[in-house]
Amino acid sequence: MNNEHECHHHHDDASHTHEHYHDGIAHTHTHVHDDDHHHTHEMLDGDESKEEKTLKILLAHWVEHNKSHEEGFAEWVEKAKNMGKVETSQFIEKAIGFMKQADNMLEEAEKHME
Repeated sequence: MNNEHECHHHHDDASHTHEHYHDGIAHTHTHVHDDDHHHTHEMLDGDESKEEKTLKILLAHWVEHNKSHEEGFAEWVEKAKNMGKVETSQFIEKAIGFMKQADNMLEEAEKHME
């Protein structure tokens, strides 16, 4: 039985790559988005090994995705400081710290998939 899994992403003028499995074959494609978008992924019920593969890919993707944003955030910390927006820069730095904590949790989750 097939069901659809809906995903919502937001990207700020950033290129990103998605990896999908169709009939057991992986393929990737790159997108450039400047707004919110929705899309669906069809998944098969009862195919645990396929879901496990998907989850492993997603965990790695989420960490990589977060790290790409962390780099951009760090750049804006400096820009905010140069604008005299010290408190803004401090909150962005805190956000980076929280994202790194999230990355650590996702990496731990990935270890427990083995």
